[in-house]
Amino acid sequence: MDMTELETRSKQIRTAYHQLEMQQDGRPWTTEQDALAFMSDAGIVSRLIMDQVGSWPQSQSEFTLDYKIAESIWWLLSIADSTNIDIEKALENFLVSREKHLN
Repeated sequence: MDMTELETRSKQIRTAYHQLEMQQDGRPWTTEQDALAFMSDAGIVSRLIMDQVGSWPQSQSEFTLDYKIAESIWWLLSIADSTNIDIEKALENFLVSREKHLN
């Protein structure tokens, strides 16, 4: 799957969730709420990693590490979209910057 397809599918899913938020809250979530949801999922990634290496009591989470990592990527794609960031360009710029830094 290429980046364009990831972005398109992520945007479609986020749009569908906005409809659910309208039913629940009377309005779609803000970018700030999306960022908070991402941080919550990033925290779960950390707990699942700690569980995996044995430094946290075994989780009873219904989610797996790969699922939560993927969800975190989805949140980042959604946040980039809502803030008009070209995620592919941003990632390329970041990688070039780090490659230059390490050389």
